[in-house]
Amino acid sequence: AEHDEVSGSVLVGDLNIAPLEHDVWSHKQLLNVVSHTPIETENFEAMRRAGDWVDLMRLNVPHEQKLYTWWSYRAQDWELSNRGRRLDHVWSSPNLVPSFSGYEILRPARGWERPSDHVPVIARFDLD
Repeated sequence: AEHDEVSGSVLVGDLNIAPLEHDVWSHKQLLNVVSHTPIETENFEAMRRAGDWVDLMRLNVPHEQKLYTWWSYRAQDWELSNRGRRLDHVWSSPNLVPSFSGYEILRPARGWERPSDHVPVIARFDLD
């Protein structure tokens, strides 16, 4: 996708791929599981680079730090097991990076009554 050089572009959503080793609870155990297979993660990164997208969620978070937006319904205690994945993403064109002021993963939403397995992510931009 080409970016509008004046106003910029933002891509957000449930992209169902956890691209980095620390975007999943166990890189080794999930290498052959849909959402974290090598073919998915390699093509996902190639797509990000080809589109000149900036991964805003990882912009100021080290790749070694675990980062999740999804927890399976299968765990009796999702919070205790903490077997999450980062399947939801916030990307922008490079020209919007200076106006990006941060994001918040609303992890407590996963504990609500009848929750989604994904939690909301709020991205903030100072566009003044």
